[in-house]
Amino acid sequence: MTVQIHPATAARFDDAATILAPKRPGAQGCWCLSYRLPPAENDALRQPHRGEALRELCGRRGRAPGVLAYDGDEVVGWAAIAPRSELNGLGDKHFPRDEDDPWALTCFRVRAGHGRRGVARALLTGAVDYAASRDAAAVIGYPIDADGAKIDRTQASAGLLTWFTEAGFAVIGDTGYKVNGRPRVIVRKEL
Repeated sequence: MTVQIHPATAARFDDAATILAPKRPGAQGCWCLSYRLPPAENDALRQPHRGEALRELCGRRGRAPGVLAYDGDEVVGWAAIAPRSELNGLGDKHFPRDEDDPWALTCFRVRAGHGRRGVARALLTGAVDYAASRDAAAVIGYPIDADGAKIDRTQASAGLLTWFTEAGFAVIGDTGYKVNGRPRVIVRKEL
């Protein structure tokens, strides 16, 4: 599979919706907003307003809210990336802020049927490249240290530590959170 990565701009919003919109009628879905919004605002925002909020983020000039992965013309994945200062849903106690305001890579979503084909790793590389193109000093992430154990797709949405270390990230701390007993760590890559 040859994966192409593109910023999630207004012209690509429908592709972002293909990946992020809930599949069940009436379901709320995250729309990859839970880290962007303050917790109370995130809890209060309901459909169809969640999709509208992401559409607005995709329409901002100069900065997309993430990147999309394509296999040919088919969208197969999403990764959320933004300056840490824009992510109001990350509590400072567990997800500390850095003075140089690195960009934070917070979420991965690979479309069903496309897992284990390198899409997530391509998304990580593409997101880092996108941040670098926007003059980011560094990129941070908060992946799960699965230590070789198999974890489900939902848990893997934060990314796996091995993806990040293979891409040149260094572990710089621990969030204090565990996902099914596995630590969620803090990683950083200087650009």
